[in-house]
Amino acid sequence: MNVQLPNIINFLMYLITAIPLLVFGIYVFIRTTPYDDFAIIRSGGEVEDAGHVDAAIATALDIGGKVLGLTLAIASAICHAVNIMDLFLWGIISIIVEVLVFCLLRWIVPLNVIEEIPKGNISVGMFSATLSTASGLLLAALLSY
Repeated sequence: MNVQLPNIINFLMYLITAIPLLVFGIYVFIRTTPYDDFAIIRSGGEVEDAGHVDAAIATALDIGGKVLGLTLAIASAICHAVNIMDLFLWGIISIIVEVLVFCLLRWIVPLNVIEEIPKGNISVGMFSATLSTASGLLLAALLSY
């Protein structure tokens, strides 16, 4: 057991750093939209109104893609970090890049992403999720370089 103690402590230090980074990233993501992501997702249970269901799906896809992309980047940072500060730095950079990708999406796509997702445009939510996941995968690869 004494042989594993340093590994357990290291595991806990990285966990205590990674989870708040992920939570902070989610907080930043939901603050980048003018609508309440979780209220829209909660309203998806109102199956009498198909618009609520579609909006909830589009929003869940959007935020889910952002979380998955950020998790990929943080996981890579954990694998390649030389210390906790290194993990923290790359985690913050990953959050910034994910937000910039969403802003770039809003600028490039000939749709108003901010309007389309809460209106229930599932394809826009899926496209946003795919872009966020792809950027997270690229970040993860870049962090391993």
